[in-house]
Amino acid sequence: MAVSLAVVRVIESESGRGFAELCDYVAGHSLGEYSALAAAGTFDAATAAKLLRLRGDAMQQAVPVGVGAMAALIGVELEVAQALAREAAEGEICDVANDNGGGQVVLSGHAGAIDRAVALAPGHGIKRALKLTVSAPFHCALMAPAADAMAAALATADPRPPVVPVVANVSASPTTDPDLIRRQLVEQVTGRVRWRESVMTFAGLGIRSVAELGAGKVLSGLVRRIDKDLETVAINGPADVDAFLASLG
Repeated sequence: MAVSLAVVRVIESESGRGFAELCDYVAGHSLGEYSALAAAGTFDAATAAKLLRLRGDAMQQAVPVGVGAMAALIGVELEVAQALAREAAEGEICDVANDNGGGQVVLSGHAGAIDRAVALAPGHGIKRALKLTVSAPFHCALMAPAADAMAAALATADPRPPVVPVVANVSASPTTDPDLIRRQLVEQVTGRVRWRESVMTFAGLGIRSVAELGAGKVLSGLVRRIDKDLETVAINGPADVDAFLASLG
């Protein structure tokens, strides 16, 4: 979040343009949704940092270490992943956590259910399934205590309308309504990150180019795999900022 906002502030300062002049919509993946909202003015940096610290602590405390797990499925569509999750559950939690697009879906839930999902994956025609090294089973029903903690924190956070609409993780649709944003951030803790659908929404909104602001190029890669017609640029450091500013003219 800090790196993302630093990039935003440098671009605003060097270009002499406000955020609403630089982009039409904003989105972020999981934790990145808070970065996106802070960039668009819904939260100031201090509030975003406090909320993210609370969110991380609450998620870690929601499930004892070893009880939960996550696994990435490669070469699979959402419907197949959902069928696998239902078969593997056997009375435990096994949810789709991330629909990242490009054939990549992440499952989250009880460790036993995730182990069963990995073992059952070849029978569903899934090319590859691997457990992830994570500290907790994010974006699944096991995170309900963390969602309650975030509901209490967000109730007093006083979000402002973003200067541009945010395409939310849980709805894959744009909004500027602070109350809806608050509810969706709570739902996001246990809900699926609908990144593939969010990128598909971009095209419907008339978006032609996407800039990834912050550390890494993961989201740019996912965007290209979902919609090859979208132009992408990752802005990570000073050289990237200079090139982006030059492209603005």
